[in-house]
Amino acid sequence: MKIGLWCNCYLSPHFRTAVLRKIGAWDPYNVTEDADLGMRLSRFSYRSTVIGSTTYEEAPARFMSWLRQRTRWFKGWMKTWLVHMRSPRRLLEDLGLAGFMTFQLVVGGNVLAALVYPVFLAGALWELALQAPGGEGWGDSLLAGLHGTALVMGFAVAGFVGWLGLARRSLAGTAWVLVLIPLHWLLLSLAAWRALYQLLRDPYHWEKTEHGLARTSRLAREKRLTPVFPKRKRLAPPTALDSRQPRQVSA
Repeated sequence: MKIGLWCNCYLSPHFRTAVLRKIGAWDPYNVTEDADLGMRLSRFSYRSTVIGSTTYEEAPARFMSWLRQRTRWFKGWMKTWLVHMRSPRRLLEDLGLAGFMTFQLVVGGNVLAALVYPVFLAGALWELALQAPGGEGWGDSLLAGLHGTALVMGFAVAGFVGWLGLARRSLAGTAWVLVLIPLHWLLLSLAAWRALYQLLRDPYHWEKTEHGLARTSRLAREKRLTPVFPKRKRLAPPTALDSRQPRQVSA
């Protein structure tokens, strides 16, 4: 599978200029250009690899900045899927069956999962809260069990992957945040629905991510290193009384 340039959202990509020009360079109308570029690299039989290093990408420090960023990502993935699926047969020929199915699952499936998650979660909670035990048939019970298993397994896999990443960075002590995965997925669903709305109303709008808010960011470090000089006090203009000449005192 050659689709992988954009799977990690915090990347510092490096390209060969000749290859970048050959595949058509950046798409100025796609708001997640790395997703589209990764697809075109794959369609031209190029591969992208990962350099074993650390990328100090600043994550959004405020909710609205995070929401705008995730909205832009989802909207870009929607546009990438729509653009490359204009000719499914040609896409299948370019990527092969494995690459074509990976594209559907990773790009289309990622967006679809975020859109249907609140509906799926609400349905599961509804069945759990209102269905009387033993009142449903075996078919309904089997379906409810499958839904519940899929939901729990999704949380478990996401939690394990998150814990593994934290452990490798010696941050296992912060793994408690992984219990918030269900809430995080709801917020991702909010971003996905917001992206769908924007795709229909304003498909080319780019919500720029605000950087420099985190204490570890480059801009924050520059602010800390920049000397701050005290402001000079402005002298009040002389009054008419001050401008008078001193009186002569006779001996």
